Amino acid sequence: MTDTNKTEKPLLKVEGLKQYFRVSSSYTVHAVENVSFEIYAGETYGLVGESGSGKSTIGRSIIRLYNPTAGKITFDDIDISGKLNKETNHTLRTEMQMIFQDPMASLNPRKKIGDIIGEGLDIHHKCGTTAQRDEMIKKILQKVGLAPEHATRYPHQFSGGQRQRVGIARALIMNPKLIIADECISALDVSIQAQVVNLMKDIQQETGTAYLFIAHDLSMVKYISDRIGVLHLGHLLETGTTEEIFNNPVHPYTKSLLSAIPEPNPKVEKNRTALSYDYKTSGLDYNRGTEHLIDGTHFVKCTDEEFKKWTTQ
Repeated sequence: MTDTNKTEKPLLKVEGLKQYFRVSSSYTVHAVENVSFEIYAGETYGLVGESGSGKSTIGRSIIRLYNPTAGKITFDDIDISGKLNKETNHTLRTEMQMIFQDPMASLNPRKKIGDIIGEGLDIHHKCGTTAQRDEMIKKILQKVGLAPEHATRYPHQFSGGQRQRVGIARALIMNPKLIIADECISALDVSIQAQVVNLMKDIQQETGTAYLFIAHDLSMVKYISDRIGVLHLGHLLETGTTEEIFNNPVHPYTKSLLSAIPEPNPKVEKNRTALSYDYKTSGLDYNRGTEHLIDGTHFVKCTDEEFKKWTTQ
């Protein structure tokens, strides 16, 4: 993991992000509600939560696949939350990339792997000659553990893990400052997940790329992340370093998530008790909560009364 110097300016700063989807004239889905966090250069920020909590929506809003309903997103000192001009759009499309959840659905089945990986180079005119383009594709394929001759094959000729490596190569070839990994390992076998995550860590050490790592596998998030944010029902409930979240969880939802992690020791697992949490019966109101600092970079979103109660238990 990367040691982050907090005196630096954050690479990405999200402030009060809201993302609503209007379903009908009388109903609007509040997918993301007032979320704020920062990501520094070279670090990995893990965003965890159950299905439907708004994790992928946040990633898509940041990279502007969705237009944010409200809030401010600053990337590399550039405001990317409003209408994008040509220069800002070019910066965003070249310096921020995304690895999608489904490695088959995100690859064009009619294009060869070399053309899929090199599409960004073609659109943004990053290569002067065809030979230079082919050489860059060859190098990036080798970096993600694939062979140069794979460039002439089609996506259906690869396994799930290999396809996800293609997705990583497509993101990396633009040499971005930030990669949004949207549950990029959830569709893979466990053994392949470890390979892909180790590959991402190695590439980060080599290139200094920052990751927004979106997942619901807490064990994998613990392994790869420097800091973690816990999301539930569109609200960022708790955020802190990996050690702070795992060793000193404060919010009841965070505690319930961590208690559900199975233990490899059968004796410990036999006595493990998973804590139950139900927002409807918890008596909590996420909309009333504000950020309370616990220690260092450890924040929890709650009311003053809840904060006193949780920190004195």
